[in-house]
Amino acid sequence: MAGSWDGGNDLASQSDDSYHFDRLHIEPIYDAFLCPLTKQVMRDPVTLENGQTFEREAIEKWFKQCKESGRRLVCPLTQRELRSTELNPSIALRNTIEEWNARNEAVQLDMARRSLTSGSLEQDILQALKFIQYLCQKSRSNKHVIRNEEMIPMIIDMLKSSFRRTRLKALETLRIVVEEDSDNKEIMAQGDTVRTVVKFLSNEQSKEREEAVLLLYELSKSEALCEKIGSVNGAILILVGMASSTSENIVAVEMADKTLENLGKSENNVRQMAENGRLQPLLRLLLEGSSETKLSMAAFLGDLVLNNDVKVLVARTVGSSLINILKSGNIQSREAALKALNQMSSHDASARILIEAGILPPLVKDLFTVGAHQLPMRLKEVSATILANVVSSGYDFDSVPVGPEQQTLVSEDIIHNLLHLISNTGPAIECKLLQVLVGLTNSLITISSVVSAIKSSGATISLVQFIEAPQKDLRLASIKLLQNLSPYMGPELASCLRGTSGQLGSLIKIISENIGITEEQAAAVGLLADLPERDMGLTRQMLDEGAFQLVNLRILRIRQGETRGSRFMTPYLEGLVKVLSRVTFALADELDAIALCRNHNLAAVFIDLLQTNGLDNVQMVSALALENLSQESKNLTKLPELPSPGFCVSIFPCLSKPTIITGLCTVHRGTCSLKETFCLLEGQAVGKLVALLDHTNEKVVEASLAALCTLLDDGVDIEQGVHVLCEAEGIRPILDVLLEKRTENLRRRAVWAVERILRSDDIAYEISGDPNVSTALVDAFQHGDYRTRQIAERALKHVDKIPNFSGVFPNVG
Repeated sequence: MAGSWDGGNDLASQSDDSYHFDRLHIEPIYDAFLCPLTKQVMRDPVTLENGQTFEREAIEKWFKQCKESGRRLVCPLTQRELRSTELNPSIALRNTIEEWNARNEAVQLDMARRSLTSGSLEQDILQALKFIQYLCQKSRSNKHVIRNEEMIPMIIDMLKSSFRRTRLKALETLRIVVEEDSDNKEIMAQGDTVRTVVKFLSNEQSKEREEAVLLLYELSKSEALCEKIGSVNGAILILVGMASSTSENIVAVEMADKTLENLGKSENNVRQMAENGRLQPLLRLLLEGSSETKLSMAAFLGDLVLNNDVKVLVARTVGSSLINILKSGNIQSREAALKALNQMSSHDASARILIEAGILPPLVKDLFTVGAHQLPMRLKEVSATILANVVSSGYDFDSVPVGPEQQTLVSEDIIHNLLHLISNTGPAIECKLLQVLVGLTNSLITISSVVSAIKSSGATISLVQFIEAPQKDLRLASIKLLQNLSPYMGPELASCLRGTSGQLGSLIKIISENIGITEEQAAAVGLLADLPERDMGLTRQMLDEGAFQLVNLRILRIRQGETRGSRFMTPYLEGLVKVLSRVTFALADELDAIALCRNHNLAAVFIDLLQTNGLDNVQMVSALALENLSQESKNLTKLPELPSPGFCVSIFPCLSKPTIITGLCTVHRGTCSLKETFCLLEGQAVGKLVALLDHTNEKVVEASLAALCTLLDDGVDIEQGVHVLCEAEGIRPILDVLLEKRTENLRRRAVWAVERILRSDDIAYEISGDPNVSTALVDAFQHGDYRTRQIAERALKHVDKIPNFSGVFPNVG
């Protein structure tokens, strides 16, 4: 007699912790029950012609081996030859074995029940769970037995065991118990069992996580349990993390992914997945779901916060579908589509995808449609926001049709309509439409069309008025637009700002606010900086409003480190310097400009700004300002008053001696100072300007050279100016500028400077031996404009490359 609690040797051999219940409680195994070949209790006994009984599967295998090996067909037990392979079912024996099995299993099941109570040994619990697995795998009907015996709650209790092996075996057993059994799954749905299983997903032991996700996958096949699993806080988040993990067990990753696929049957779960970065189920429902489902998913998508990579994915997947809804859906559907499209449009790459999918025509139509079919104003605001977003993507809108007559966004009638809306809607939409124009004017391709349309519409004054808008976003959008327009519409904008409406004062107030540097401040100062610097009316008004003093104060605070930096620091400082330089263009016309420059020692400010390395525009504008100031020096220098000659000297001039006055400026021949007469020598600016002549930016070089040229200009002592340049080692760099031929303007300026320098015989003699300089002058003489050729000719005469014929021909007069 042989006995094990599972009715055979299979389970006993499955693990090292095999354990047999007391054999006295199990009926003995009769020899007739055992197959002579397998030594196992038979399930399907059959009898041969000689009366011997075997397990059907075993004897069939024996016959097959005999045939394949070419042996004669014999009974494996008696070794006597058989005439037939016919197998007769032993029904009576099979029924007897089944009854015996049932009695044994009933006893063993009762033993298992007792083992699953508290206080049992871990080994007994493990054996009980293994037996339950065996029963359920043996027959699906046994799963009903386990349920009817109310053993499922007992197995669930084992999940809270302090023994890891017990918990692991309980998870495994529950999975087998609920496989393809909806009734057993319903029991699992009760209480907090699902929550307990989900907790295992966060377990440190990978095997427990794997068994837990295998069980959840089985449970997720039930739609009712899908809702239950999704309702457990964090369940979907953890599953999404597992499904995308690169370090998790591959089985766990696969099962997590399949579980999520099943959970996607519930819209609530789909929303949770989308919130946690798994958008495919939502996108699938948006494409394939019912009308109600599509509406629900689109609305939810509009409320999600998406990262930029996801926006691109969403735009590629459902962008066209959402645009189709925008074209033909009802108001509710269009609202959901608009909100979803708004999400995607906020990233340049996804915005471009939407443009190519055809988003512009329906957007423009919705904005411009009036009457019974127009969108509510709140939705027009969303349309305007999307349009502003896609325009800022940098796409070539000159080639994208948006209207029935192939108009583009920069067609004159479209711009006129936008301008009309800007003047006749609320601040929110006005702001977005101004941002549309900002985007279009950011592009060199489209700005000229926008400028032309604005001029033809007469909307300049209306746009300027937004500078005083109380809404910060609206004010910023208008200032940024006007900044973009100022290089192309400078006179018109300056004319508007010169009025008495107060927009100029508002700009100055924004610029001078003592706060951290903002985008609005940078745009406002950029707008003023690009207006025509020689518009004396505007400069006069800025003088009257104290603009230059405020700008100068902001520059000084930045230079002294009192104003904290930001990403707008560079454009803000560049704009400030350019606005401040404006006053130097009015020195000849405005005495107040001279007084301002003196009182605030602006020459020193610009000399200091020459050394702002890395800020080319600041250096260039500062050099231009110093040119303007230095040109005025000869007019401001106080010339010495010579004493009148005595009586004898007037009668006998030979008795006179030249009056020697010390302390005079050698170049300007009078009393100079940096503060009062803006003298570059007194400000020790010459060396700093010379240092900029080898700058990589030709505009900086040109401005610096222009400032140095004021020392060689008519009205000053040119010979002394040359001497000053010599002392500052500036001759060679000026010659290098001539040789490099970087731009036509630079060559023209350099030729002028070199001709003045060559008026010094010593320098002319020295340079005459440099063939490179001669060649550069000859090239300028041959290819320059009329004025440059004249100057180059004079320079070549100084070095004797062209003969001077002035003494050959007599003057005719």
